[in-house]
Amino acid sequence: MTLNTPQLMIEKWQTKASTAAAIDAELDRLAEILHAVVHSGASVNFFLPFSIDEARAFWAGKILPQVRAGKRRVLLAWSDEQIVGTVQMDLDTPPNQPHRASVEKVLVHPNFHRRGIARALMLALEDLARTEGRTLLTLDTVTDSAAQFLYQSLGYETSGIIPGYARGALMPELESTTIMYKHLA
Repeated sequence: MTLNTPQLMIEKWQTKASTAAAIDAELDRLAEILHAVVHSGASVNFFLPFSIDEARAFWAGKILPQVRAGKRRVLLAWSDEQIVGTVQMDLDTPPNQPHRASVEKVLVHPNFHRRGIARALMLALEDLARTEGRTLLTLDTVTDSAAQFLYQSLGYETSGIIPGYARGALMPELESTTIMYKHLA
């Protein structure tokens, strides 16, 4: 899966085809993005204080093994030869749900916001989901967030809202989450 525009390229993270040095560099950049996103207040399962080492440990210890095991796909958005955003698709579903996948961690470095990168990542992820035989995507997001409005604009529908679902990234108050889904044609 590759999407190219004059200023943006989106491709699937190919960890098996990469050298160890290339993977280390990608892990460092992915950690930088996650670290920056959390520090900008995004609710993506982490909260302050949150170190760059914790961000790298998440990618190296949790995500990379799942990608290598074929249980997760990660798309990378590149601009000027650097990773500026990413999105994940969790394929590790129960045996009776091979048609479904979960969208996780739509992350765009704050220096690259408002450029359509999250939208491009989501559209590319939907295309990838179709090639993987997935016809239903699910996700959760902070209620009334910019992300929720993005997903709605892409045709995701609200299944429900859970009040007090998770702690915010910058403040200890609990935030509501909206559960969303989209049937792919």
